[in-house]
Amino acid sequence: MYTVIKILSSAIIIGVVTEVARRFPLYGGIIAALPLISLLSIIWLTVQGQNNEQILQFTWGVLIGLPATIVLLGAVYIALKNHLHLGLAISIGLICWGMFLGIQRWLFS
Repeated sequence: MYTVIKILSSAIIIGVVTEVARRFPLYGGIIAALPLISLLSIIWLTVQGQNNEQILQFTWGVLIGLPATIVLLGAVYIALKNHLHLGLAISIGLICWGMFLGIQRWLFS
């Protein structure tokens, strides 16, 4: 039952964000940047009985992933601003994301 509720709530959030973004792109982007998924995940982990240590590890993972996500979005923004195809822009963003995570891991291991 939890799985169905999680899927439906995620779909509703994505639907609302894309509708707002379609009408008001800047506000849609701001809403998309909200930590909705992270907070919902923490709530669902708690509801499903995960202990505090597991939630702490999840939260740490989110914090580690934030800089790489910023790099990904920056790369996609720059690529699109330079009139690259969306698929190529996303590919470049994902490559930058992976490289940044690799550098982070190397620096902090």
